[in-house]
Amino acid sequence: MSDDTRRLQFGPEELARLRAVADLGEPVWTDELASATALARLAVVDVLITSWGCPRLDERVLAAAPRLRAVLHAAGSVRAHVDPVVLDRGLLVTTAADANAEPVAQYTLAAVLWAFKKVPFLAADARRYRDDWGYRSGRGELSGRGRTVVLVGFSRVGRRVAHLLRVVNAGRVLVVDPVVDPGEVRAAGAEPAQLENALPQADVLSLHAPALPETRRMIGAAELAALPAGATIVNTARGALVDTAALERECATGRVHAVLDVTDPEPLPAGSPLYDLPNVLITPHVAGSLGSETRRMSAMALDELERYAAGHPPHAAVTPRALAVQA
Repeated sequence: MSDDTRRLQFGPEELARLRAVADLGEPVWTDELASATALARLAVVDVLITSWGCPRLDERVLAAAPRLRAVLHAAGSVRAHVDPVVLDRGLLVTTAADANAEPVAQYTLAAVLWAFKKVPFLAADARRYRDDWGYRSGRGELSGRGRTVVLVGFSRVGRRVAHLLRVVNAGRVLVVDPVVDPGEVRAAGAEPAQLENALPQADVLSLHAPALPETRRMIGAAELAALPAGATIVNTARGALVDTAALERECATGRVHAVLDVTDPEPLPAGSPLYDLPNVLITPHVAGSLGSETRRMSAMALDELERYAAGHPPHAAVTPRALAVQA
């Protein structure tokens, strides 16, 4: 992992847990796997704990690590560093994506609830109109009652958002996910739906799908036009799910609103009109784990290490199928 990540995620408490269950050796940490020092350590390691900034684990790395049996990731997606050959060799790979999903779901819940009353956009209006509250009527319905939220993707985050929306009685939830059993969606208190049917019903459209070739720009001009006037699109997943040019055009009309924690590209170019639109809120990719929140993921990886050392099955093993569709 990168040095910044190591210092953020592995302090004295985490290192104490490591030493209690494993023979660490020296060096304990590295951000590269090509030097003579790193190769000497790879030759004797049984387990790698990885996080953001890990080099790719490929055939070359596996050849240098004959004893390696497990890769325990202290972050979310492993697609960036785990080559499929790692799973082909029968190694255990785990992820702390469940821990990372918590703050994303909390951010999304806040965004949805504020979108019902257009809070971020009225705040932008207040800077322009100041002492005349007449601008309030210009944002349409400002109510959280009887609203419909459409979730695209019943992922870890999508499932948590559905649960949180049910806890706060936030209205009707439709879920668009072609690979999930509709029974799972209904069991979560939501309704399975097709995208083309769900879009015209969406007061809020919240994206929780992975970035794959088949999901790239899945929300384009036609999909944005299908949203009812006053709807809000919330994206905490991947910027590439949305056609940025189409979103710029649609938001420029004032017909729809947007809360964007991720964009394509990221960050947006300085000249993007989205920065200046009062119906758009942009945050700098802060929904996921930051600061002390990242220690939840460290703890989950260490839980997996303790289970592995004790011969217990993992909580969050990555399968080849899951690897192919991770965000």
